[in-house]
Amino acid sequence: MQLRRPRRPPQFRVADSAQQLVGGFLLAGPFVVTEEVWVLASNMHFWQALATVGLVFAIGYAALYAADSSRDPDLEKEVGGIPLRFISLMLVSFGSVTILALLFDAPDTFIEEAETTTRVAAITAKAISVGSIFSVVGAATADSVFAK
Repeated sequence: MQLRRPRRPPQFRVADSAQQLVGGFLLAGPFVVTEEVWVLASNMHFWQALATVGLVFAIGYAALYAADSSRDPDLEKEVGGIPLRFISLMLVSFGSVTILALLFDAPDTFIEEAETTTRVAAITAKAISVGSIFSVVGAATADSVFAK
């Protein structure tokens, strides 16, 4: 009879964040520079933006832990009771869209000059929430596909 060492859960590493970044930026890019996303964002209500953010969280959690049975969120390192991998995924998902939107100057390009600063910020936040839906899919997929 051979004794086996218990299998340890994969630990979250810096390389995992790098994989998430690649996937997040890859899928976020086309949506940041699409005028339709900005028009959609300008017409969204506040509650729709919040629902979109909730959808990003749900997709991210499901992709990391429901779709990949080898991961157990209870066994991963946590910050405030939240798995570090999930925190990284959310930072990458929203952060990559935000960085690209600002880098490409998308708000000034797609939002009319007559809008107030507050309205521009609100539209930008809504556009980020829309783009993050696609970014989270790319980031979570890259994290799962390249997991060791």
